[in-house]
Amino acid sequence: MGSLHPRAIVQFLTLLTVANAAPVLTAKFLGTLFSLPIDRGAQFLDGRPVFGPSKTVRGIVVAVLATTLTSRLIGLDWDLGILVGAVAMAGDLLSSFVKRRLGRPPSSRMTGVDQVPESLLPLLACRQLLSFTPADIAVVAVTFFAGDVLLSRLLYVLRIRDRPY
Repeated sequence: MGSLHPRAIVQFLTLLTVANAAPVLTAKFLGTLFSLPIDRGAQFLDGRPVFGPSKTVRGIVVAVLATTLTSRLIGLDWDLGILVGAVAMAGDLLSSFVKRRLGRPPSSRMTGVDQVPESLLPLLACRQLLSFTPADIAVVAVTFFAGDVLLSRLLYVLRIRDRPY
């Protein structure tokens, strides 16, 4: 299965955390300022929103910029930060798309659907760049899953999130 790469795992988890926290923090501090929904209110064939109003251009831009800056601060190339931020947000959009198809409201929690695409897609996109083994991928995915649950609760306690998930 290969040996673990602890430093790369921590760096990658840092980028994933930044990618997912940046839009939430930005929304908390800016409210609806510059908040344009990605789907612009469009509906899919089933009559439901494509993504919903909480998935914004601002959120994606902030996530990519934040991961790019963070990648440089933690000793990684800026292009890796762009890749992680962009693909994490693509995973977030995929999970929102799936939840809308299942009739779940925007910002609702769906364990697994919320975490897996946001971590696994960037992991797969970066696995060769970071020489990740299957064991590294498993460690990052499981740690991100657990961390997401804990961090969401912490952000709720700190009144940054409106819900504890």
